Amino acid sequence: MSEAQTEREQRTERIPVVPGFARRRDGDAGAAMKERGKALRSRIPRASHDSLVRSVNRPGAAEAVEESSRGRVPGLTPIRVGRMAASPFAFLRGSAGLMAHDLVGTPVTGVRAQICGDAHAANFGLYGDARGRLVIDLNDFDETAVGPWEWDVKRLAASLVLAGRAAGADENVCRAAAFDAMGAYRRTMRLLARLPALDAWNAIADEELVSHTDARDLLGTLERVSEKARNNTSARFAAKATEIFSDGLGERRRFVDAPPVLRRVPDGEAAAVAASLEEYLGTVSEDRLPLLARYEIHDVAFRLVGTGSVGNRSYVVLLLDHRGDPLVLQVKEARASALLPHLAASGFPAPEAAHEGRRVVLGQKRMQVVSDILLGWTTVGGRPFQVRQFRNRKGSVDPAALTPGQLDDYGRMTGALLARAHSHSADPRIIAGYCGKSEELDAALARFAVVYADRTEADHADLLRAVKTGRTAAELGV
Repeated sequence: MSEAQTEREQRTERIPVVPGFARRRDGDAGAAMKERGKALRSRIPRASHDSLVRSVNRPGAAEAVEESSRGRVPGLTPIRVGRMAASPFAFLRGSAGLMAHDLVGTPVTGVRAQICGDAHAANFGLYGDARGRLVIDLNDFDETAVGPWEWDVKRLAASLVLAGRAAGADENVCRAAAFDAMGAYRRTMRLLARLPALDAWNAIADEELVSHTDARDLLGTLERVSEKARNNTSARFAAKATEIFSDGLGERRRFVDAPPVLRRVPDGEAAAVAASLEEYLGTVSEDRLPLLARYEIHDVAFRLVGTGSVGNRSYVVLLLDHRGDPLVLQVKEARASALLPHLAASGFPAPEAAHEGRRVVLGQKRMQVVSDILLGWTTVGGRPFQVRQFRNRKGSVDPAALTPGQLDDYGRMTGALLARAHSHSADPRIIAGYCGKSEELDAALARFAVVYADRTEADHADLLRAVKTGRTAAELGV
């Protein structure tokens, strides 16, 4: 036995393999992981990702919307339908479950990642970190799950084509945006694969995104969105949405009815939401508890949110500190991920979540570089909810309002952000090895995006017919 082998065996005996850490390997572990990714190409050719087969049991658009509305607040379903009926892009935003149904049977490498589950182009945006500085990242995790990274990439690519069509861009521009998004995803993953693990985890600071993705045409838009986001705070919302009143014991503050978007709730319902924050405190990082202890709960209201989320129970809770300055928390129902019924069919069996709010919060923390410091979860009336700051300097780019010259810039930026998010749970060396240096995968994803955008336009037309014939009720323009 050589001296080197003897030393290796002795070292192994002295330092045990610890669960939760990587196993020790001889040789170049990075190269081995990259080769694992390359080897996947023989089983799942990169060009095959343009495939899309319509299953015989695929639900129609109206049927899919009706099914996904089960369990929501019944009176709000027409508003949800109305928002989805606004455009094919809006329909896609509200139909994550239908797209997951369509993605079953499409090629996947089997590489597991924490995925957003709803990574369309409007689910990226700005928000404030603990010190109020703006961060840009994925910002919606209602459907997050462990699943195939390809599903997120395909949803992003298809949404860019639909956003471009909504903006009036020609077909070449729309296809180029999807192509460039995949190219940025692939190049970013290759960059992360080459870096030391800690550097890769924190790589591509937000201020580097524009240069990294060559998104200079987007600078003006990002600056305008940033300026607006800085003023999008709890204090600004409370100033517009609350009033001062006297209850006989002094002046207090409460929400003002503005139906259907904001409405006061019965005392019992408000009390149940307020009481649930005790459970929430047990889910927040302990170092934040002294901060929350400086606020009093003053009022609770129901607030309509989103497109796909319309009909979910969602509350805003008004907290005031000793000066009367507000902090508003959002307590939002966390339903089971719309992807859940379809993941197992693609080789990703998902254990039932112990608490859907916990699933959302942990998924968000796994994917974002920086998360809301007050994230947590709770239960109201037996239903799971997530809790977060409301209006935490949030801002977003409307991809359907971008110029043709900006759309591909936005595609590259969001593609890079998605790669960064996936690399926190999936080893970037494996995905980079699979994606490779060529544009073969970029081209396949662009072809898929166009085909799926066409399918979504057909689904949107079906929904409009269902609304017109009276099969599906819709309240437009809300």
